[in-house]
Amino acid sequence: MRPVARRALASVALVALAAGAGAAAPEREPAPPAPARRVVSLNPSLTAIAVALGARDALVGVDSFSLRAEPAVAGLPAVGGLYNPSLEAVVALAPDLVVFVPTAEQRDFQRTLEALGLPVLPFDPVAFDEVLAAIETLGARLGRTAEARTRVDAIRAARSRVEARAAGRPRPRAVLVLQRDPLYVVGRGSFVDEMLASAGAENAAREFSEPYPRVAREWLLDAAPELLLDASDPAGSEDAVRYWARWPSLPAVRAGRVVALAPGAVTLPGPWLDRALDLLADAVQGGARPPAAPDTAP
Repeated sequence: MRPVARRALASVALVALAAGAGAAAPEREPAPPAPARRVVSLNPSLTAIAVALGARDALVGVDSFSLRAEPAVAGLPAVGGLYNPSLEAVVALAPDLVVFVPTAEQRDFQRTLEALGLPVLPFDPVAFDEVLAAIETLGARLGRTAEARTRVDAIRAARSRVEARAAGRPRPRAVLVLQRDPLYVVGRGSFVDEMLASAGAENAAREFSEPYPRVAREWLLDAAPELLLDASDPAGSEDAVRYWARWPSLPAVRAGRVVALAPGAVTLPGPWLDRALDLLADAVQGGARPPAAPDTAP
């Protein structure tokens, strides 16, 4: 074989070998980010998740509502309200992560933080599984993956337990009130709607496609709920039983089935949906419930 031909064959072989080696080389997945150590939370549900997963020490600032709702973060710097966070207060804390639920106001805030080079992590959990995914995602960013998985497993176990308890029982027509005036209720598609179904209730407001619709008082009277769950903030107002007694035509009022729920006890998309499920099951079904697994939460 001529030298020129040999050199050509060798070149082809080297190209083929290089191509084969490139095809065989596995792509490297990007390394997960290091756990966040200086976190600002702009939402009480996310604050509650961080605390429940044992990451309280990672929080360096929270919104003002979190300060009122979560005793464990007392003393942390406030960075403004849910809808009017302070850019100066957040930046001054030098966070390595800012977590929030992107309301219309906070979307602009997010863009500003990103322009300043601050890492942000938005959450928008509406459905039940989205809340569980938020727990796992935030847990991973906080270096609390195992704790998040344990919390999610406890919630799923509670849902199965509550559904088994409700099986074969009558399903009362229910309305869960979030606010009395104007009147907001739990509609279709929210995690609270799903928990009502698991607890054995028929949500009368499922006719509304919005998760948390504003409704007329006349709608409530026409809906004629057999069970009225009131999760509104009672501060400065009458207790639920006395308030709803103004409408004695409501079947729930006549039957004595108006139940007050502590604000946030079942409506916060946070880490304690297992407790929320048990509360709803008690309200819907009444009576004693089987013992739950031991609570090992902090």
